[in-house]
Order: sequence, then C-alpha cells, then structure tokens
Amino acid sequence: MEARQSEIHDYLAFAERLADAARAETVPRFRTQAAVINKAGASFDPVTDADRDAERALRRLINETFPDHGVIGEEFGAERADAPWRWVLDPVDGTRAFICGVASWATLIALEKDAASVLGVIDQPFTDERWIGAGRDTVYRRAGMERRCRTSGVRDLDKARISTTDPRATGYFLPEEANAFNRLADGARVARFSLDAYGYGLLALGEIDLVVEASLKRHDFAALIPVIEGAGGVVTGWRGEALGDSERGRIVAAATPELHEAALEFLREV
Repeated sequence: MEARQSEIHDYLAFAERLADAARAETVPRFRTQAAVINKAGASFDPVTDADRDAERALRRLINETFPDHGVIGEEFGAERADAPWRWVLDPVDGTRAFICGVASWATLIALEKDAASVLGVIDQPFTDERWIGAGRDTVYRRAGMERRCRTSGVRDLDKARISTTDPRATGYFLPEEANAFNRLADGARVARFSLDAYGYGLLALGEIDLVVEASLKRHDFAALIPVIEGAGGVVTGWRGEALGDSERGRIVAAATPELHEAALEFLREV
C-alpha cells in the first residue's frame, strides 16, 4: 500500500531527530585517530565506535518512539524486518573516508513503507549539510539556509560529470564492471572519485550529473532514492531494474532520463 503524503510528513521531524542524534556520536570522533576494527577478516571492511554508537543511538530512539516499526542497520542487522514501516540506517556511509579524515562520509536514514523508500536523509554533519527527500521533493540545508534541490538537467554524456567511489577492479567493481564503468567515464566530460554518499547529494544539487556504483546493500541505497527522485533525477540498477532487485547492488543515478538511458547503454549488458 502506497504511503500517503500526510503520513510521510508526520515522520519528517523524527527523521531529522535521528540525524541529529547520529551527529552527536560521529562528529566528536571525526579526525581524532579513532580506533578501527576490520570486520571482514581477510579483506578490509572497517568499522569504528562512531558507526556502532551512532546506530545504537538511532535504534534506541526508534524503539522508544515507534516500537512497532522495523529497523535494518548496517552494524546490527534487522529487527521486525517484516513490519509495514521500517527504518533503514547507515550511521557512517563511507567509513574509509571517515578514517582518512575526508568529509565525504554521511549518515543515511531511510523510512520505507512496504519495502519502498518514502523518505530519505543524507546528512554530512562535519560540513553541516543535510538533504531531505520526501513526497517527490528534496530540500538542502546548510548553516541555517534552505533551498529546494534540482538536478542539473544534463542530457548528454559528453557534457556529464560522472562519479564513483572506487573505479578499480580491486575495489567495489568486478573486473568486467570496472571495464564498463571506464568506457562510460571515457565518454564523460569530467570524472571524480571517492565521494561516497556525498556524491548523491551533489547530484541532487546539480553539481554532479551521473553516479555509478556496485556492491551496495539496502542500507547504502535506501535513503538515496527519495533524495535523487525528489530532485528530478532517475535511479535504478544497471539494467533499469528497481534497486531492491539489482544484482550485486549495482546503481546508476542520473540527472535526467536521457542521461540515465545513455549510461545504461554501457552498463546493462554487464
């Protein structure tokens, strides 16, 4: 059942309360040489106390305020995952950036109704930037100022500014995926890397035109959907499918339908 606009509006203030609670845990730990734990064994998947304590704080608020809502989080898994309303949390998206002192990480908060994202927050607390997408509208806030977001309107690949977090085949892409991305990027005007979730905020602002990623999980992308779509952008998997159905968590987010289709020409057969 589709969420009504009045229902979503009721949750907006709470979503911002969650973002503020995460800020209280993450900002004091940023650029403090925080201890890093590798949670992936042979490979490297870092986590810090900022990730874990922020998610604990968010879960505590959700369970106190909406005890019947589900929660899916990067660090502590799922609670009541079959609930009609559920929150999807990534307290520090871009932990590698966080441990390097780079302010491209963000807190991602999504609210889903029947597994569809209806509200999304991208919050970069160190730079005091916040994107809120809900009801086919996205607003951007910084330092007390607010404005509506619109994507750039770029339609042609040769005019596009493209981004991915790590373009290497040894990063988040398989070799064939990296090759496809490189062919796509070769046709773009500008390519910039290592932006993490911040890149999607820039896309919503009209500063980036195209973002392509792989290996994303639900907590990585659920919050992005309302933000991008509310700004007029398009976001799907590499074959044009809904993100929840995307093989290997692959995402292509574009400023316009025309640019999105141009990107799919390079990606959909991989």
